[in-house]
Amino acid sequence: MKIIKWIAGILVTLIVVLLGIAYSLPNEYRVSRSIVIQAAPAKIFPLIAAPKAWKNWSVWNQRDPSMEMQYSGPESGPGAAWDWKSKSQGNGGMKFNQVQADQKLEYELHFEGMGKPSVGALVLEVQAGGTKVTWDMHGSSEGNLMMKLFAPFMDKMVGPDFEAGLLNLKKLAEKTS
Repeated sequence: MKIIKWIAGILVTLIVVLLGIAYSLPNEYRVSRSIVIQAAPAKIFPLIAAPKAWKNWSVWNQRDPSMEMQYSGPESGPGAAWDWKSKSQGNGGMKFNQVQADQKLEYELHFEGMGKPSVGALVLEVQAGGTKVTWDMHGSSEGNLMMKLFAPFMDKMVGPDFEAGLLNLKKLAEKTS
């Protein structure tokens, strides 16, 4: 009986410590990556402004070619949206909110069970040698304990996917230039 109480005490202590750590972590997270593409914004923008075009450069679609996609709203621009179901990449959806042609696309991203949606943007800036494309995403883990534990690691978890996606976008845009 003493051993059961001792094990229960250790488990309760571990849970309390884990909760304490989780509540001390920041609520906000941000992931941002950039790349210079040797193409004009007018060549790059159609590749990011149409949900159906994302499958040609998005890392997540490449990891799960059998991902189920359902599109809604217009073909591109504000209101364009899609939802997906994937055994390996999770279930979620994205909706484009604000668009400035050849300059900026803002979106909202949600995943099942992850709480509040993230907000992101792809920004195109003309520079010498091409167009700098910056992919940024930020969000809050407030109110979701599981997400709060992942938030400090979002840059390390999602950043490499942003880098790979931007590299794929670069290859595709430069090939079509």
